Amino acid sequence: MAAGTRDERIESHERNPKWKNHPLRIEMSECINCDACLRHCPEQFGAIFNHGIDVIIVPELCSGCDKCLPVCPVDCIYPDPDWKPAAEDWWKHPGNPDDPYH
Repeated sequence: MAAGTRDERIESHERNPKWKNHPLRIEMSECINCDACLRHCPEQFGAIFNHGIDVIIVPELCSGCDKCLPVCPVDCIYPDPDWKPAAEDWWKHPGNPDDPYH
């Protein structure tokens, strides 16, 4: 069964196959770390995190809803049609006590 809820996606590290839009990615060399995107990512997806000095989008959690795009002051968020699964250490953020979406 495909992951549906955010918790199921975190548990399985799986993207919901019903999502038609590509996940988004942040071009870290352009990002100014303002966290506007993080504050605008809907709770049911909760895909954007601070990861050290970078801001990341976990592709398995990103629906491609584009809510983060209009709030980015430097336009550093792009669709990622060739996305790869998130690095293992990125999964330490979702679901932990510091997860801003819980």
